[in-house]
Amino acid sequence: MSNFFTTISVEKARSISPVTLAFVGDAVYSLYVREKLVLTTDYGTGELQKLTSAEVSAHGQSILLNKLQSCFTEEETAIFKRGRNAKKSTKSKNASVAEYNRSTGFEAVLGYLYLTGQNSRIIQLLGENI
Repeated sequence: MSNFFTTISVEKARSISPVTLAFVGDAVYSLYVREKLVLTTDYGTGELQKLTSAEVSAHGQSILLNKLQSCFTEEETAIFKRGRNAKKSTKSKNASVAEYNRSTGFEAVLGYLYLTGQNSRIIQLLGENI
C-alpha cells in the first residue's frame, strides 16, 4: 500500500495510461474546486454541490481549458493530447464528444502533475482561473 501524497518519477508517470492519469486528475480537480468553494463561500452543501458539478463537468472543464491551454508547457501539451486522443470505455451523458475528450486531456494533465509532485504547478494553472 502506498502513502497518501506519494509522488512518482516523471518517467513512471509517462508510462501510465492517459485515461488512468485522468482518473487521478478528476479527483484532484474536484477536490481543488470543493476546497476553494468551502473556503471562499458560506453556502450550504446543496449549493456547494451544484457549483462543484458545474465546474468539474466536461463542459465546465472545456471552457476552463480554453483559458489554460496556451499556458501549458510542451510536456503538459503532450500529456493533454494523449488524454484527449485516448480510447475511453465510457461516454459523457451531458457533454459533446469533443468536450468529453478535451476534459479527459485536461484531467490527464492534472493527474500527471499531481502524481509527479508538481502541486505548485497545479496551483499556478488553476489558481488564477477558477
